[in-house]
Amino acid sequence: MGNPKAFLEIHRQEAGYRPIHDRIHDFGEVEQTLSTRERKLQASRCMDCGVPFCHWACPLGNKAPEWNDALYKGDFELAYHLLNSTNPFPEFTGRICPALCEKACVLNRFNHEPTTNREDECAITEMAFQEGFIQPRKDIKRRSAEGRSQGENGKTVAVIGAGPAGLAAANDLNQMGYTVTVFEKNEAAGGLLRYGIPNFKLNKAVIDRRIKLLEEEGIEFKYGQEIPLTSHLSSLSSDYDAIVVATGTPTARDLKAPGRELKGVHFALELLSQQNRVLAGIEFSKDERITAKGKDVLVIGGGDTGSDCIGTAHRQGCKSVTQIEIMPRPVEGPEDPQNPWPNWPRTLKTTSSHEEGCTRRWNINTLEFLGENGKLTGVKVQEIDWKPNPEGGRPIMVEKGKPEIIKAELCLLAMGFLKPEHPEYPANVFVCGDSANGASLVVRAMASGRETAKKVEAYLSAND
Repeated sequence: MGNPKAFLEIHRQEAGYRPIHDRIHDFGEVEQTLSTRERKLQASRCMDCGVPFCHWACPLGNKAPEWNDALYKGDFELAYHLLNSTNPFPEFTGRICPALCEKACVLNRFNHEPTTNREDECAITEMAFQEGFIQPRKDIKRRSAEGRSQGENGKTVAVIGAGPAGLAAANDLNQMGYTVTVFEKNEAAGGLLRYGIPNFKLNKAVIDRRIKLLEEEGIEFKYGQEIPLTSHLSSLSSDYDAIVVATGTPTARDLKAPGRELKGVHFALELLSQQNRVLAGIEFSKDERITAKGKDVLVIGGGDTGSDCIGTAHRQGCKSVTQIEIMPRPVEGPEDPQNPWPNWPRTLKTTSSHEEGCTRRWNINTLEFLGENGKLTGVKVQEIDWKPNPEGGRPIMVEKGKPEIIKAELCLLAMGFLKPEHPEYPANVFVCGDSANGASLVVRAMASGRETAKKVEAYLSAND
């Protein structure tokens, strides 16, 4: 702890966002950066607590006090190695993690000014890349006499899915000495990092940089290959000693209301993934293209995916955007009486996309999609209330007032994803990430991938 009084003398300072009038005209990352001096001062605020709740709250167990101290002292190389010892891809979480560690920070309890851990880890990693501290580990692989990439222990593992969980599992297994092949159904790696999260939150060059590093370390990626998840996985079981299933949650939750078939009603990821592909240079026909340009847009779903739709709609040139949520409005303020510190507070969240302009409404139920000549023109909705269930369990939804129509030519369904159901697999098949646990945070997917790599190691070691 370099400065024991910093938390008393220095206030929390966030880098903030680019001005709204500037950022809504492009898909560049909206978040700005602090100077190196300012970043060191922010790191100095970490108190090196005797009981580090940040470490407890982080699914990866990141040692924030240790790498914040190294950052404060200007030792970026040490800071990165400490950070990377628990977090395989801090350049991802440093941009998109909701920072569970910050809400658990003692300073959050003290004055609601927690240490800027998320921004700090991003700054550490970018400096590490810039200064050449991050290099491929050449000691991981060796070549067999036939020239085939061969793991140190001679065993092979297939990873199905190149999202954050699959990448984390592949990275750890590769470093353990296994020959790892990653199968991905899409044309590039990243999963929802690439095809769900907009470029204005995560520039895809950041993903490409990490994938190049993993390839140089010996991991093989095979794209455009969708592997059927049958009980036997016969196409792979005979070729690999173990298989890791990290296919995420591909099925979005649908809304079976009348008029669902109208042109203009889409799942959120249809818009988000297509827009990211367009930015990557892939072309779509006029009929295929989903765009908010000149349209009134309605987003159904109040979470992060819905927020991403709002930001994307603005950049596509929408006329207006409204976001509705069936659940009640979250409590305002930094504290949540129902989920007190150091747990994550379920409070009202306003994102950079919301700041760009959006009508937000809660306790709204969708009744019907309305249209003319097969095209969406509006959505009939009903304001509701939630009443306690006298028998316990889920509250009872009751109507409030009269139905109304929200004008919309584009409606995006952002209501989450369904947890996949898996058949019974052989003992050498392991499921991880969202595919095992249901849709959650990127940091939890990465933690699951790392834990699964340990299970694979234990299994293969026991079956030598």
